[in-house]
Amino acid sequence: MSIKIYNSMSKKKEDFKTLEEGKVSMYVCGPTVYDFLHVGNFRGAIFFNAVRNWLEKNGYEVNYVYNYTDVDDKIINRANELGITPKELSEKYIAEFEKDYSGLRLRPHTSNPKVSEHIDNIIKMISSLIEKDKAYATPSGDVYFSVENFADYGKLSNKNIDELQEGVRIEVNKEKKHNSDFALWKGAKEGEVSWASPWGEGRPGWHIECSVMAKEVLGESIDIHGGGLDLVFPHHENEIAQSEACSGKQYVKYWMHNNMLEFGNQKMSKSLGNVKTGRSFIEEYNGEVLKFLNLSSHYRSVIDFSDIQIGRSIASLGKFYSSLKHAESLIAKDLALVPVPAEFQKLVEECTKSFEDSMNNDFNTADALSFFFELMRQFNNLTRKPGKVKPEYKAIAEVYLSWIKDKGSIIALFQEDPSEYLNLLDDMLLRQKNLKREDIDQLVKERTQVRADKNYARSDEIRDELAEKGILVSDTPEGTTWEVEK
Repeated sequence: MSIKIYNSMSKKKEDFKTLEEGKVSMYVCGPTVYDFLHVGNFRGAIFFNAVRNWLEKNGYEVNYVYNYTDVDDKIINRANELGITPKELSEKYIAEFEKDYSGLRLRPHTSNPKVSEHIDNIIKMISSLIEKDKAYATPSGDVYFSVENFADYGKLSNKNIDELQEGVRIEVNKEKKHNSDFALWKGAKEGEVSWASPWGEGRPGWHIECSVMAKEVLGESIDIHGGGLDLVFPHHENEIAQSEACSGKQYVKYWMHNNMLEFGNQKMSKSLGNVKTGRSFIEEYNGEVLKFLNLSSHYRSVIDFSDIQIGRSIASLGKFYSSLKHAESLIAKDLALVPVPAEFQKLVEECTKSFEDSMNNDFNTADALSFFFELMRQFNNLTRKPGKVKPEYKAIAEVYLSWIKDKGSIIALFQEDPSEYLNLLDDMLLRQKNLKREDIDQLVKERTQVRADKNYARSDEIRDELAEKGILVSDTPEGTTWEVEK
């Protein structure tokens, strides 16, 4: 099955065929670096990491560009508030983002261009657009793109320029030829960082920045351009206009847009007070939970970022890592080498094909994850049985562990040490319940002693006390263990 991608331009799934055989050029709009990123910003980072990994798994050489917007109104305003330079502010939050990104165990991008590194190239593209009569300078030192001089304007968002004012806040500017014309260059204002240009001191507009960085790093035409659904208009629409008006070539072959997050069916916004940063989420929960929650939904669907969904992700991760820990314990046993039972081997092959079909079908990670669940259920059914451990359990465990790690690496899940991760989950849940590990250990130790003393009444009392706290106790041949109910 060939890879199919839903193209936001055509509004349908298309067979994936690259501009250059065996190579993929992919540009994804990165963050404007003036603060910690909110959790919604990480959806694209997590999803497009899986896209790149799957393309490479299929033999493509991927040049993955993820930019940093370090010249922007928000950066200038925040820097002025803090009394520091925009460069100091942007460098700080680039470093903070990269810390979070690395902590999520997502692979580094091929390159991370910054706007501030491409000012000369931006000026060159703007000059070219003016020469082609696609843009014009104003007496105040601004330069605008002329939407009326680009026949295909609105083809991505299906917007008509004569109707754009309806429901859209566009600042009225008497220097514009059309009210929907957008800024390529902004004349310098007091207190703002600026650069010299043919139109006077100033700085680039937002949209031209991505067009130039994509062109300089990947070329005039690229295979995939990704970003959040909120960027379709005006950002990506304006990128198309600038780039194609300048080059005369198709800018992007496949447009991909991930959908938004909602908090209890409400969009995240500062006015509602429900903005949560990725850093705070990772500290309260952890990165594996953030990835699992994002990948459990199709990238084009809305995610309800609720406590219920977070709880389900934690519970699922607990089950997976418990199964991986069990697999490791079976592999460590000194048992005879026997073939993998045909029943389980057949299931592995079926899950492999189904996983591949799901990823080939517009990178459907939600569907792909269902086959992880299926394999886990069968692994547990076959190996978690009372009585003596059989040699075939070890053979099953080796295949299971290898499959989960291999397929999990594509979506950046299930790569943690199982024992350590289960402890991390328990510690996280203990904090939420205002419990201390040492207190639980002490109760379990007391229970072990009273059981040895055959004081079963007290043993049952302690078990009930722990159960009320949400602690599950298991008595095994290797001793008593406990975990937090997930």
